[in-house]
Amino acid sequence: MQTEAQMDIRSTTILSVRRGGEVALGGDGQVTLGETIVKADARKVRRLGEKGQVLCGFAGGAADAFALMERFEAKLKDSSGNIRRAAVELAKAWRTDRVLRRLESLLAVADAEASLIISGAGDVIEPADGLIGVGSGGAYARAAAAALVRNTDLGAEEIVRRSLAIAGEICIYSNDRVVVEVLKA
Repeated sequence: MQTEAQMDIRSTTILSVRRGGEVALGGDGQVTLGETIVKADARKVRRLGEKGQVLCGFAGGAADAFALMERFEAKLKDSSGNIRRAAVELAKAWRTDRVLRRLESLLAVADAEASLIISGAGDVIEPADGLIGVGSGGAYARAAAAALVRNTDLGAEEIVRRSLAIAGEICIYSNDRVVVEVLKA
């Protein structure tokens, strides 16, 4: 039998869609410990920056993600709100700092200009199509969003909501309790 410390904490589907002059970023609410759902309505999407001009979602350990979001917000302030510069500075620190290196999470960030994935491996990725999917259900949600972008006239927020619903039907670590934030470009 596994102890609680040995169980994998798994959860999350985070999706961002950029379309029609807006960007939407959403996430489901499920948190799983081992084989058990321990929380269904976690909030994994936040607004950052002095005026809430940056959206951020996380996949991975919540405590790690909150520490990284605080660092990202500080880097954002230091870079006068330049999301790309803040992301690169966080990725550099995350990869080289002895304490940060141990943090296990992925951040998806977006503002009016850019959508980025930031990882502890030092990656800062800006997808060419404006779609980001991270977490255990991220690939499912991203695939659904790509299909909806190509075949409908739906707005970014509705695409995020429908795609997260589809991912929640497929991924056992995701659910249908979503939070979506939207920015106008």
